Amino acid sequence: MFLTFLGGVKNSNPLNQIYFLQVDTSNIPGAPALSRWTWWNICAVENGDSQCGSSHPDYPFDPPSSRNFDTEVNIPSAFIGTNHYFLTSRFSWPFELIALFFGVLSFFTGLLAMCTRIGSYISAFLAWVALIFQILASALITAVFVQGRNHFNNNDQRARLGVKAFAFMWTAVACLLLACVTYCMGGSVGKRERGYSGRKQRRRGFFSSARQPSIERKEAVAP
Repeated sequence: MFLTFLGGVKNSNPLNQIYFLQVDTSNIPGAPALSRWTWWNICAVENGDSQCGSSHPDYPFDPPSSRNFDTEVNIPSAFIGTNHYFLTSRFSWPFELIALFFGVLSFFTGLLAMCTRIGSYISAFLAWVALIFQILASALITAVFVQGRNHFNNNDQRARLGVKAFAFMWTAVACLLLACVTYCMGGSVGKRERGYSGRKQRRRGFFSSARQPSIERKEAVAP
């Protein structure tokens, strides 16, 4: 999640290899020969690596606007006169921020899951929230850039998706789902302790440690 989120922030490996869409924009006035979109900017490509300028949080995918190329020349007509791509790409950013926030919280509260059952349930809840927003962010960013790729290809401008960025996004969904399931399993499986008599005691509570078992008393039998 962090690798995808920070892709394009610096011109160093691996961040300069992570992008959502690469397009041949050589016929667009003022645009580089190859352009790559990230959450922070549009990057030119040199020797297969992104060369990004200044970073702008929540950078939109809106080719004809002043935020991107500021021209309609050789821009696919599907991008002109609509806010669909601008809004969809920008809404994915806050969803990813929320997913990151709750994912990090779940990671740290997961340390409590080794000690108490309530720690597992808290971590599971936080992971579920992170999972929901990660799915929303992944679905939005996938939809908008798949549509963008198709429009550019139909306009005879070769375009392809950034495999690494989308692989990281959807792998994060799978990992969060796995974390949710295992956290819930950790909280629901009650640990049973055996007493001195060998009998099983009742399940441990959310916060309590194992109870000290009582020693059975035997009544004396008269001879």
